[in-house]
Amino acid sequence: MDDRMAHLEHLDKHLVDELAQVARETIRDELREQTRKQRRTATLYAASGAAALYAGAAVALAVGLALAIGLPGWAAALITAALLAVAAYLLRGAAKPAAPGAGAGHGSGGQGRVPGGTAPAAPPSGLGMPYPPMPPTAPGATGTPGTRAQEPRPDDIDPEAPHGRA
Repeated sequence: MDDRMAHLEHLDKHLVDELAQVARETIRDELREQTRKQRRTATLYAASGAAALYAGAAVALAVGLALAIGLPGWAAALITAALLAVAAYLLRGAAKPAAPGAGAGHGSGGQGRVPGGTAPAAPPSGLGMPYPPMPPTAPGATGTPGTRAQEPRPDDIDPEAPHGRA
């Protein structure tokens, strides 16, 4: 009976090893396929961007040539460059995330900000908080909880007073 149990345990271990190997191979194949699809998509996006860049250059050239009908060439080029600069500035402004409102935790010093962007309202799973709660004051700051430590105003600073630095 004891010999039979050892044999069954050996079979169980063998089945677990085989199952783990099949799972690893399946996952590896799936990741390879996803990577291949993502590489193709990235290549198509890059080609699309290059074509759009050349199309934009052709439009800028057409605008410059149209302006050059009634203006000197250098003035037409300068006006075209100014138009492109304004368009770039507006596009850059549209790409920036909206400025945070005057809500709590959005003061100066980057308090309440998440590196790399803004925190999602909820985690993808929909369970719990996405990040641990942030204290309303910086660690080590004095003052009552829930308030910010006031920074000294320039007229409150006495240049002759000791700085308290070691």
